[in-house]
Amino acid sequence: MENHEATSAEDDQLHRIRHSLAHVLAQAVLELRPGTTLGFGPAIADGFYYDFVLPEPLSDADLLALEKKMKHIIKQGQKFEYQELPAEEAFRFIGDTMHEPYKLEYARELVQKHGLSTLSFYKNGSFVDMCEGPHVNNTRELPAGGFKLRSIAGAYWRGDSKNIQMTRIYAWAYRTPEELAQRVKEHQLALEHDHKKLGKQLDLFFIDEEIGKGLPLWMPNGTVIRDELEKLARELEFKDGYQRVATPHLARTELYYRTGHLPYYASGMFPFLELKEQRETASGELEEVLETYALKPMNCPHHHKIFAARPRSYRDLPIRFAEYGHCYRYEDSGALSGLLRVRGMCMNDAHIYCTEDQIRDEFMKVMDLHRKVYSILGLSNYWMRLSTWDPEDPKGKEKYVDMPADWESSTARIREAMKEVGMPYREVKGEGAFYGPKIDVQFRTVTGREETASTNQLDFAVPARLGLVYKTSNDELKHPYCLHRAPLGTHERFVAFLIEHYGGAFPTWLAPEQVRILPVGAQFNEYAQKLEAALRNELVRASADLANETLNKRIRNAETSKVPNMLVVGEREQQTESVTLRRYGSREQETLTFRDFQARLARAISTRAQQL
Repeated sequence: MENHEATSAEDDQLHRIRHSLAHVLAQAVLELRPGTTLGFGPAIADGFYYDFVLPEPLSDADLLALEKKMKHIIKQGQKFEYQELPAEEAFRFIGDTMHEPYKLEYARELVQKHGLSTLSFYKNGSFVDMCEGPHVNNTRELPAGGFKLRSIAGAYWRGDSKNIQMTRIYAWAYRTPEELAQRVKEHQLALEHDHKKLGKQLDLFFIDEEIGKGLPLWMPNGTVIRDELEKLARELEFKDGYQRVATPHLARTELYYRTGHLPYYASGMFPFLELKEQRETASGELEEVLETYALKPMNCPHHHKIFAARPRSYRDLPIRFAEYGHCYRYEDSGALSGLLRVRGMCMNDAHIYCTEDQIRDEFMKVMDLHRKVYSILGLSNYWMRLSTWDPEDPKGKEKYVDMPADWESSTARIREAMKEVGMPYREVKGEGAFYGPKIDVQFRTVTGREETASTNQLDFAVPARLGLVYKTSNDELKHPYCLHRAPLGTHERFVAFLIEHYGGAFPTWLAPEQVRILPVGAQFNEYAQKLEAALRNELVRASADLANETLNKRIRNAETSKVPNMLVVGEREQQTESVTLRRYGSREQETLTFRDFQARLARAISTRAQQL
């Protein structure tokens, strides 16, 4: 208990340090760039950031000058002084004295949303910010050697691409210079795992400007990984009673208006396609009509139509339709990032249609499927987020279906299921789907960015909108509930996570090239080719490197390509029908019969083992 309290106190102090440093950064920017206006400046997991609208741009070269200015401010020993003002007076102060239009917008929203009568401010030196705190007492309490300005990025005000784009400055902050140095070292190592860098090095994917931004081309090596993940999903889903379906890449916009996706998702959809077609009137004449189509941003409307294609009975439920379906979303060009943010994606999608009594069991089965997938892949750096609606959001009716009782009951069902399945979660308001609450699985990338990888959503609204029904045991017609789930997310984002998780060194079952055979001399090429043929006959991705180069050079090439298994063969191996196995990242070698190697390899692949 004492240790826990000590840890909590230390965490609180670190939060105060980071939050206070964010204010010091804002003060430094205002002094070096007069005319700057402010956005938000919170503490984050490894430091802090602050958003600015600048009169002239900053570059990475300016960060050193800002750090110097911050250290000068710290030495001044400025006190952090708390002040509270009545709401109307606070509005005038923010607008007329501080000249901060974005702060004023947020202040008015806070007062309206939470019914506040006052707003709080903190002042240090000449700098004042609307803020709840907490802060250190004095800038001299801040570790001048414990922070480092990390990078500059773009960020839309309030995270909305319709708003102005601000300049965000990220920084690390720790209690001591030693902790900071360790974090910087870890970051440099993490960059070596960056999926964009490794994707190019390992020839996994490519984005071509003539094809279009955010539309990745999968190279043969990357396609292998996609295929293996899809094979995994097919096997697990088959065992859980899913049925495979396939749907087209587009549909008439009328469908999306009926489901309610339009207008909610209009900003995330590609421009519509307008086609003039002819149809026959009742009198037999032809008339020209305009049909509007959209590239599908999600698969669910298509799956709903498959459910509606024939009558359904309660005896049929639950019905589970699965598809790796292609979707298209018009992400802002500034948000696109390798495979993590794309405009064309292939989703491990499924929709489960069930009765009210079946919700809990089906939700639990889906979460168990998530757990199986992550266990197989060796993933552990994730957490669960229960994303719900926010009834206090002024824009609530624009973002969510207006069915308060259903929101509350559905959220309670998810809480119950998550408790039963034994998976802890954090609850976050305002992140639910427009049709219901959901569990989002959040991963932290090697560069410290948090991303949603998978989801499990409870939909209580759309089946009724489309008139989906099943016949009950009393011959009544009822609307089913629908679970939208994607344990493997999209190929694009999930492969990005896996590239970074493994650093490109995939386990044998997932590796684009599973075995490379290296004859020590040309006289053993025939034996190497014989082994290659035998392995490929067993559907092993194997190749023999017969290049006219030294053995050491070919070993280095295999290491660079991160091939998990290298087989060195020479006279002894040829005579005894054996191989000398060398694993990626290890200098140890093991000689064993080729038959024994085949058996070990087959077990590792069939069980999807992390090690051979």
